[in-house]
Amino acid sequence: MEKGLIQVYTGDGKGKTTAALGQGIRACGRGLKVYMIQFLKSSDTGELNAIKRLEPQFMVFRFEKERGFIWTLNEHEIAELKDEIKEAFGFAKKVVSDKQCDVLILDEIMAAIGNGLIDVECVADLLEGKPSGMEIIMTGRNVPDRIKELADYVSEVVMVKHPFEKGISARKGIEF
Repeated sequence: MEKGLIQVYTGDGKGKTTAALGQGIRACGRGLKVYMIQFLKSSDTGELNAIKRLEPQFMVFRFEKERGFIWTLNEHEIAELKDEIKEAFGFAKKVVSDKQCDVLILDEIMAAIGNGLIDVECVADLLEGKPSGMEIIMTGRNVPDRIKELADYVSEVVMVKHPFEKGISARKGIEF
């Protein structure tokens, strides 16, 4: 890729990860190598099963063991999670420095920042040091201003209506 940019999918609506995956599939379909590193996600999802069919052109990496949502974790579990996030981000830095892929998706990196698991300046440093031919796509709610400044695209997914409001829980194959 001649010129890689920085994209952000943010907002309170459903579809940020799905948009990033769609962009990754498009890139893969054009012969680009795609890596997705997922933060704060450890349970089985349909997209993981689908992406396995695209390996090694599109790879998904997870570093966290399966556990509950962050607000349900005790102090020890949060410390463990922070170590896992640090390992995942270390891997992201290596991917960028070694130019291991054309498109790097940092899924839910904003949640890792927002929960104090990684510092926004560390992410900014990664973005500022990215190779010119690498696209970086990030997802998650509440994108910090520092990241907005560095991004070339910022798309906001807004929730207008959601089935949870009617008591409809997440459905296999649709929400996960």
